[in-house]
Amino acid sequence: MMVDKEIKGLDSNAYEAIPGEEYQPYIAAEKVMPEFTLTSIILGIIMTVIFGAANAYLGLKVGMTVTASVPAAVVSMGVIRGILKKNSILENNMVQTISSAGESVAAGVIFTIPALIIWGMDPSIFKMFLMALLGGMVGVLFMIPLRKHLIVGEHGKLPYPEGTACAEVLVAGEKGGVGAKTVFAGLGAGALYKILAEAKGFNIWPTSVEWSIPGVKGAAVGMDVLPSLLGVGFIIGPKISALMLSGGIMGWLVLIPIIALLGANSGTVIFPAEVPISQLGFWGIWDNYIRYIGAGAVALGGVISLIKALPTIWSSFKAALSGLAEDINIEKKRTTEDLSIKSVLLIAVAIIILIAIMPQIPVGIWGAIFVLLFGFFFVTVSSRIVGIVGSSSNPASGMTIATLLFTTALFKALGWSGETGMVAALSVGAIVCIAIAVAGDTSQDLKTGFLVGATPKKQQIGEMLGVLISALAIGYVLLLLHGAYTIGSKELAAPQATLMSMVVEGVMKGTLPWSLIFVGAFTALIVELFGIGSLPFAVGLYLPIHLTTPIMVGGIIRGILDRQKDKNKAAFAQKRERGILYASGLIAGDAVMGVILAIFAYAEISFGFKTTALGPIWGLIFFAIVVITLIYNSILSKNNSLEDNTNLSV
Repeated sequence: MMVDKEIKGLDSNAYEAIPGEEYQPYIAAEKVMPEFTLTSIILGIIMTVIFGAANAYLGLKVGMTVTASVPAAVVSMGVIRGILKKNSILENNMVQTISSAGESVAAGVIFTIPALIIWGMDPSIFKMFLMALLGGMVGVLFMIPLRKHLIVGEHGKLPYPEGTACAEVLVAGEKGGVGAKTVFAGLGAGALYKILAEAKGFNIWPTSVEWSIPGVKGAAVGMDVLPSLLGVGFIIGPKISALMLSGGIMGWLVLIPIIALLGANSGTVIFPAEVPISQLGFWGIWDNYIRYIGAGAVALGGVISLIKALPTIWSSFKAALSGLAEDINIEKKRTTEDLSIKSVLLIAVAIIILIAIMPQIPVGIWGAIFVLLFGFFFVTVSSRIVGIVGSSSNPASGMTIATLLFTTALFKALGWSGETGMVAALSVGAIVCIAIAVAGDTSQDLKTGFLVGATPKKQQIGEMLGVLISALAIGYVLLLLHGAYTIGSKELAAPQATLMSMVVEGVMKGTLPWSLIFVGAFTALIVELFGIGSLPFAVGLYLPIHLTTPIMVGGIIRGILDRQKDKNKAAFAQKRERGILYASGLIAGDAVMGVILAIFAYAEISFGFKTTALGPIWGLIFFAIVVITLIYNSILSKNNSLEDNTNLSV
């Protein structure tokens, strides 16, 4: 029987199970529709490359990534329904499945592999391809046996918020409304702004403005006036944006001025700087001292988030394992068909053997065993925990830090030392981190497929295809970005990868400025004692304030919109959805154009002004114009601008 459910919005607990009744998806199991088609494969591959590159750029810049599922689904609907004139919800679902798998690979990669570049090494394209591919495949394969328990058996108990949200968008689009124009408008605005303003583009106006504060030595405020940062702020909302800005304020208006004041008249060189503090400006103090303080804060924030999640992690692991032992009696039909467990096991064994023997992944048999143990445990945890708190709250950083701490200590105990031990430990951590990210994404995608009536086996193949395509592209993207902007610099701070490099180096060599690390750690602890989540604050402390100020602008716009929630819930849901789609477009357009400009820079092609044509005030003016477009596409948008149907029955 068909069960009516009301979709209340992107964050609702829709599609709840009714006790004693089997859930009936939007597309019945008996109905066969186009799904894994040439159209969905080509669109999925294009979206994988676009959103993978965008997430790589964004993650290296601000230490966070955004999900590609909803934007990719909306773009797919715009092409398949709007241009090709086809109604195929399962094809659209396959597009978002492939593309989001690639986006999650990029997220796992940029959190870890750039540490090799920060250490001054030059990882080959093939090495990065192998680590990304094997890590992504581990994430997909280890999650597949959990699907029947987590996605089917726990339906109605685990909401999987992003997966449910994507299903809502797909169903809404099938019933007549799509927001592809909104995504493309944001993408075009972000790309146009980037190429006109970026120094490697036309260089017409500056993308960063800053001011020293008179009378306070070392104090400064600034803003990177970029559409991507504005979009990030809108998506994460006012609370997290404010916590990030508070970290930036602590760094740039408290710690830097204190360090500048204490070192103003001293000629003593204080490690890790190589010149006296009196010769360092605020950027020099940030680079030599604040980054380490911020890294300590991020490390403790990640560990605390992991500790907080331990009860959930343990219960998730036990519940998932018990689900594996259960025989969930499901009638064999299209919507219950997984890849065979025999195929999964054979591929998984082959991957573990490759990890042990491939010279590009110098971890040996012990490293392969560590990947198997940590990968299985954290993939199981990630697959279930995202069903509770969502992918955006998945403590992936904390789980990766824990993996690196244990792995580095174990390798050191086994006699591995120096650069060899560091590379081995980071390689294990990178594969596990990528697996964690991909497993969480795979869970959300399979939940979406379960709700709309997709074929799990075809989705799982789509996940593997997305992993493969992203793995092929991500190495080139990283090297291009490094050649154009320098990974680890203020242009691409790579906060997560820097942190991972410090964790490994600190355990293996013990050469870090531990006093600064401890200052940051206890700063984060103080924030926690106030009952505030320290991780967003810590990321803001690590990053230049120039990045957190535009994020706060986007957060303020979202906060103003959220105040309309109780006035008209249907109108609010549509405005919020359109705002998120437009913000996602801004992020993708800005980030993808950043990658394209990096290609030009790598090829030593220059076509803009040698010096910025307009002054800093123009940077603020043009940024304000983008702010107005975001307000227009969210707070001021028309109620019927995105969907004709708010309450849908499935």
